[in-house]
Order: sequence, then structure tokens, then C-alpha cells
Amino acid sequence: MARILITSALPYINGIKHLGNLVGSQLPADLYARFQRGRGNEVLFLCATDEHGTPAELAAAKAGKPVADYCAELHDIQAGIARQFGLSFDHFGRSSSPQNRDLTQHLAAKLAENGLIEEISERQVYSNADGRFLPDRYIEGTCPNCGYDKARGDQCENCTKQLDPTDLIDPRSAISGSTDLEVRETKHLYLRQSLLKDDLDQWIDSKKDWPILTTSIAKKWLHDGDGLQDRGITRDLDWGIPVKKGDEDWPGMEGKVFYVWFDAPIEYIACAKEWADAHGKPDSAWERWWRTDKGADDVKYVQFMGKDNVPFHTLSFPATILGSKEPWKMVDHLKSFNYLNYDGGQFSTSQGRGVFQDQALEILSADYWRWWLLSHVPESSDSEFTWENFQQSVNKDLADVLGNFVSRITKFCRAKFGEAVPDGGEFGPTEQAVIDDLTTRIRAYEGHMDAMEVRKSAQELRAIWVIGNEYLQSAAPWSTFKTDPEQAAAQVRLALNLIRIYAVLSAPFIPDASARMLEAMQTDDDSWPDDVAAAVTALAPGHAFTVPDVLFAKITDEQREDWQTRFSGTRD
Repeated sequence: MARILITSALPYINGIKHLGNLVGSQLPADLYARFQRGRGNEVLFLCATDEHGTPAELAAAKAGKPVADYCAELHDIQAGIARQFGLSFDHFGRSSSPQNRDLTQHLAAKLAENGLIEEISERQVYSNADGRFLPDRYIEGTCPNCGYDKARGDQCENCTKQLDPTDLIDPRSAISGSTDLEVRETKHLYLRQSLLKDDLDQWIDSKKDWPILTTSIAKKWLHDGDGLQDRGITRDLDWGIPVKKGDEDWPGMEGKVFYVWFDAPIEYIACAKEWADAHGKPDSAWERWWRTDKGADDVKYVQFMGKDNVPFHTLSFPATILGSKEPWKMVDHLKSFNYLNYDGGQFSTSQGRGVFQDQALEILSADYWRWWLLSHVPESSDSEFTWENFQQSVNKDLADVLGNFVSRITKFCRAKFGEAVPDGGEFGPTEQAVIDDLTTRIRAYEGHMDAMEVRKSAQELRAIWVIGNEYLQSAAPWSTFKTDPEQAAAQVRLALNLIRIYAVLSAPFIPDASARMLEAMQTDDDSWPDDVAAAVTALAPGHAFTVPDVLFAKITDEQREDWQTRFSGTRD
């Protein structure tokens, strides 16, 4: 039995996420976790809300709530939506947890001990009205290049020119609108990533099976331009993890917090301790997953994320771990994804354009979305959600192939043999051909799933479903029954057993439908079909079943047109 540690990129706390966020990390991670559990492996699947930083403060202020209360509320909302989508986290933690605070402060102290923290004086914009330093993106003004009057202090969205806050004409606070700004000197801590460039280069080179997308992004940051730069790890904010050296104060850093990019990835580790603490387990329970001196040497660690998160996970977080010189488990495989676009444009959280996760669940249950998103996951390039394609895929794959197979054979058996697996007849050459074809397909499916080739896995699973339909078409038990009821019984028996096999194989993609298929077959036998010849006899003659309700209803043209209009503009 293998041990597999799986983490998904942490969703940010400031609101409910759209479907593009879901397919970019959490959903493929869940697919892999469910598959590995189904194969009998030991899995620890972790995720958490990313709760620190200025956007969290601003979102809380907009909602009229203290930031801690706002984050607690949004964490519960995001956790609830994750459950509805069937995301099988072993723990869904919070980067604001005491466990993450302690570990972040500990690792910062270790980095300082190892000469990898430097104190730098900077000049930053301070808003007297807001009583705070302003991050570049929270300073607005007129672009000196194109005259756009809502340019940000880091970049003009209109002409894309890179800017410094002091470049702006008539700058103002994006928080309060105040123009009472001044430039003040402040000190911050920097992680000296540049000193670890060669170590990171060698480590990345050792990952021969990483996706090209992952390694190309990492190498670009390492070698293009001036190469890997030292990076600030502190901010002048109220909300965040206080800057300390372990349990000790950090002279000169009073009132500052660690920058969110620094503490958020550390939550992957802290989340495991949250999991252990929540279940009354000793520290050894989580350390065996994360400490190579405590048994984590034999763990395979896989991360899932969108391509925008790759630099932090291939460079900055590894720099923290390597720089600590402590025996932490490093990632073995980093599966990154491109972007999912929406109906001729882009998903936009700020503009409310596209389908958001709570809205998706209001119109259809999770399995509809899981199947489409995973079968169209943006692996090799960006992909696009369109309502026409969604309707077509749901109707053809889920309703016409899988749902139709289950409905036809259970209803036929009930009509001719009753609600039990029929006895009589033996499997012949046609049935053996089905077993052989299934064996080949299932082994290919396992290979794609192990390799995290999501689209190929979906294609193979659909082909496995098709085998059942093609068998029914060629065997035609409804015709056989008229002349040879015994042989028809054998044909029906094989097909009913295929429902159980399909339930097991499909569980990583469509867990709710899988559970309903097993329930209809009145079995809790979810054993993997390693031996297909044995698997097609798991439900013995006389085993009772029920005819399930429709697994997947078809999407009508009227529904599609209504949804396309409903989700084209700004969210209410």
C-alpha cells in the first residue's frame, strides 16, 4: 500500500469562487485522491482557506465585519460548497490557524539562523487618512503614459505599462479615496532566495516527470532577466501572522505581519497538524507525512494548482523549506493547469461574469459539473466553457451512454426476470470478448489516472461505459429472450454486474451517481476490478436490486438558453 500526500492550492478567502478556480486545482486533486483510495492506498488530502493579506481586510470592511469574523464566516461557506461538490478533503483548514502561526514563526527563525533573512529599508506610500501603508495595487491615479484615470500603483490596466506608485498623477487611496498621501521609510524582512538559486535549479532538474508547463514557468523565473530575486516576506498590516522569531520578538518588526505569500504555503504543513489535533491524534500522526526523519521518506507528495501559482510552489515555498535546513518532505509531482475561459471571454470574480460555485449547485447537482470540468480540464492549453458544449457533453456522455445503459438493463431485467440477478446460461465468446476489452480499457484507465492525465482518463472511462451499450446492442437480450431465455439470463447477469463495475470506476469522477448505482444494486462491494473475469460475477444469481431513478436528466434547449442569459453579466 502506497502513501500519497495530496494538497490543492488554497482558495482565497474573499468570496465564493467560480468554476475556473474549482477545475484549476481542487477538483483534479479530489479525482486523484478518490482514485488512489479506491486502489487501496493510504491518502492524506489537505486544503485550506488562504486568509491573510490586504484583500481580506478590504472584503471584510466592505461587508462591515471584523476581518476575523468575516474570514471565519467565509471559511464555513467555502467548506460547505466543497462538501456539496464532493471534495473529499481529509481536512479543510485555515491559514489563520494557531498551528500555521506557530510553524510560520518557527520557519522564519530557522531562515534567519541560516543567514537567509535580510532587513531592508524601503520607501512606501502612507495614507494619513487610512492610517496605514498602502500596497502598490491599493493606490490609484492617472497613468502618465495613457491618461487612464484608474491606473493602479503597480500597473495600468488600460495600457499595461508597469508603474510605481510615485509615477501616478494625482494619486489617491483606493481604500478611502484620500489624496493625503506621503512617502515614508519602513523596514521589511526579505528572504534571500537568490542564494538558493543553484539548489532550486538542481532540485527542479531532478523532477523528470513534471509537466512541461510546470518546469517551463519555474525555469523562466530562475533564468530570465535578472534571475531569481530576493523577496519581501513582511508587510505593514494589522491582519496576519505577527513577525516573530519563534516565540521571541523580532526587534524592529513590531506591528508587522508576515506577507501572505510566505505563510500561505506553510499552511499545507500546518493543515496536517490541524487534522491531527482535530482528531485527537499525536504529532507523530502528521509528522509521518511531512518529516523525512519521522517516516515521510516513503510518501509521494503531489500538489495541484493553476499555472499562476507555479512560481510560488516551485521556487518561493521550496526556498523556505530548503533554507530551513530541516527534514521536511518536498513535493514529488506538481500538476499545474492552464485557465478555463468562459463563453467567449474570461471568468471574472470582480465583474461577476461566469458561473460561480454556489450558483452552479443551484441549477444542477455536482456530478454534472464534475464530469464536464474534468473531461475538459485545461491541461495542455487553456480551454473554454460554453453552454452548448456543456449541454452536449452532459446529454451524450452522462445521459445517453451511462444513464441509458443502467436504465435499459435494470428495467428489462425487472420486466422479464424480476428484481434479482437471473440464474441460468453461461458466458460465451461474446461475453469473453467483453471481459477482454474491459480488461484492456481498465488497465489503460488506471495508467492515465496514475499519471494524472485527467482528460485521457475521462476519455477512457467513457469508452468503458460505451462497451456496455455496444454489448447490449449486439447481444440484444430482449431478442434472445424470445428464443433462448437461459442465454438471455446470462447476458443480463453480465450487464447488471457491469453496473457495479461502472460505479466503482466512475466514483472518482461522479461520486454521487456512483453511490446511487451501488445502492440500486444493493451492494456495498466497491472493490476495484483488478480481475475483470471475477468482477463480472460479483453479483451472484438471486442477488436483489432495484431500478434506480434517472441518473442524469438531459439538459433542454430552453434550460441552456436561460442559463446562458442568466450568467452573462454581473452577479447580483
